[in-house]
Amino acid sequence: MLMAHPAVLRDLIDEYEALAVVGADKANSARARQRLDDVTYTLCVSTGTRDVDAALAAARHLLPGGRPLDDSVLSSS
Repeated sequence: MLMAHPAVLRDLIDEYEALAVVGADKANSARARQRLDDVTYTLCVSTGTRDVDAALAAARHLLPGGRPLDDSVLSSS
């Protein structure tokens, strides 16, 4: 699977959050609602997910520093 560049993911997350804060999904503006739909779709496609919550989690995980440094849970001790 192709992976989006971290800078693109960061921009998509930032734009989604900005649109969500202003309530673009409930806005009277068709343009704002369409932009939120477009960003949501792009996040999902970029992360290989089907819903925005999973897309946001996956995108944040793919960003530098998005993964925990402690992987002790994975070690078998």
